[in-house]
Order: sequence, then C-alpha cells, then structure tokens
Amino acid sequence: MSNISIAPATSGWFYVYGRLLEAVVMSLMVILFLEVMVGVVFRMLGNSLSWYDEVASILLAWLTFYGSALASHKRSHISCPEIVDNFPPLLRKATAILAQCLVIIFFALLTWVGFIIMPILAGDSMTSLTAVPMNWVQSVVPISAAMIVTIELRELIRILRTPAHAVNEQVS
Repeated sequence: MSNISIAPATSGWFYVYGRLLEAVVMSLMVILFLEVMVGVVFRMLGNSLSWYDEVASILLAWLTFYGSALASHKRSHISCPEIVDNFPPLLRKATAILAQCLVIIFFALLTWVGFIIMPILAGDSMTSLTAVPMNWVQSVVPISAAMIVTIELRELIRILRTPAHAVNEQVS
C-alpha cells in the first residue's frame, strides 16, 4: 500500500466512508465481545449454547475483513518505506503506482471471484444455525474487497496527481 503525505480528508464522501467503516468495525468488536461473553456465561451455568463458537468465528472473520478495509482507508497496512524512500523521486512515484496497481488488481480479482462464488454457496447454511445461508456469511469477502478497491483507486488517483518530488512513499 502507498501513502502520500497529504492531510487526511475531514469532509466529503471519503471521510464519511471512513467513519462508516469505523462504525462497522467497532460494532463488530462489541458484538463479538458480547456474543463470546454470553457463550461463556451459559457454559459456566452448564447450559452451553450450540451456536456461539461458530458465530464468534464468523464475527472474527468479518472483523478481520472489514478491519482490513479500514486499515486501507487509514493507510495503516504494513510497509517498508526505508528502501523506497532512498529511490529518486521518479522511481519512487513509479514504485507507488506499480504497488497501487498490483493491490487494485488483486482485490478486484478477489471481488470478482467472491461474487461468482456467492450463488454456489446459496444452498449451504451454517452448521449450528441452519437458517443462516452461507453465501450471506461469506459475502464479507467480495464486499470488503470492493471497498478496498474503491479506497485504493482513490489513492492511485492521488499519487498520479502528486508531483514526483512530493511523493513520500511507503510501499508494502
């Protein structure tokens, strides 16, 4: 992932997009915590819930995927800027563009394949909660990947508009 030292947006659609992502991630964290606590209490009372561990693992997966989209929005993914920062400005910008393109291609493919798999999973359901369709559970993959594509496309546009000497690169 790339990062240009430009102040983060504090208004507009991208700001709202980030705030909504934060709300989703925080909600998932609270729901996961409460769900696990309820499961622990019921287990301590000798009346274990059959579904709580499966739901907890799904909530954790959702937290991971939507959290990854939030990390993209905040430009917080792991990177190795020490090497790229030593490149000349044009090479630094070219590296940033290449990195963004690779990230976009990967997540665009993940989005595409994720949506292809949705109808295949339509007939399956969770083991302990048979009323919950598996394609709904797995929808987090293409949705979060599409969110990341949106975020990274915006970042690519910012990189392309930034003069080479102003690109302060952090490429993962």
